[in-house]
Amino acid sequence: MLQILLVPALTDNYIYLIHEPIGGETAVVDPAVAEPVMAALEQNGWRLDYIFNTHHHGDHVGANLQLKQDTACKIVGAAADRARIPGIDIEIKEGDQVRLGDQTFQVIDTPGHTLGHIVYYCADSQALFCGDTLFSLGCGRLFEGSATQMWQSLQKLKTLPAQTRIYCAHEYTAANGRFALSVEPDNPALQQRLVEVAELRRQNRPTLPSTIGQELASNPFLREHSPSIRRSIFMTEQSDVATFAKLRALKDQFH
Repeated sequence: MLQILLVPALTDNYIYLIHEPIGGETAVVDPAVAEPVMAALEQNGWRLDYIFNTHHHGDHVGANLQLKQDTACKIVGAAADRARIPGIDIEIKEGDQVRLGDQTFQVIDTPGHTLGHIVYYCADSQALFCGDTLFSLGCGRLFEGSATQMWQSLQKLKTLPAQTRIYCAHEYTAANGRFALSVEPDNPALQQRLVEVAELRRQNRPTLPSTIGQELASNPFLREHSPSIRRSIFMTEQSDVATFAKLRALKDQFH
């Protein structure tokens, strides 16, 4: 089973240190900055073997070259984004597997936020490292891809086991929850989740990980089929993907 450490960075990023205790290997997911990663490695007595990048944005790859220089780790990223992942050593795509000690990660292409976005899913440890594709109670903005691409990407993640823990890259849950409540105010699972989120934030604790099961019950971007949501955004007759696109556009304008 993987040991997973959340490392806060910048204003709302989470960097994840993943340690596989049997083989003793360690990876870091989306290192924005190097200093807290190096401090956490030293504190735990771990050696960094890999960087797993989900996409090319600076707050996900900013420490790639510094960490590679300091630790001689290998950088893993999407083949489609080889030109935009600093220091990339190992190029991967959907269907590939990445090993960390005795644990295996399945690579899933999830274009939408960016065209080359990928996520890492470890079935044995029931963990999904999903960058900026799926957030707790939300999903990523469409900077490069289309609403259809993002919807298709999220359909893949919806099929993962309900107990799969979601390790996304930002602490956006409370803000996402306000939008979710505006489009589905009568959802009891969402209401309960927001009570829990408010208490966690009051204690300055992370709202992550969430689970696929929790998101299916409360995340509007996985609930485009909900009659309540469709009524509230006047999309009762439209397709699922059109409803998703409307939700994403509304979220972009929500304050």
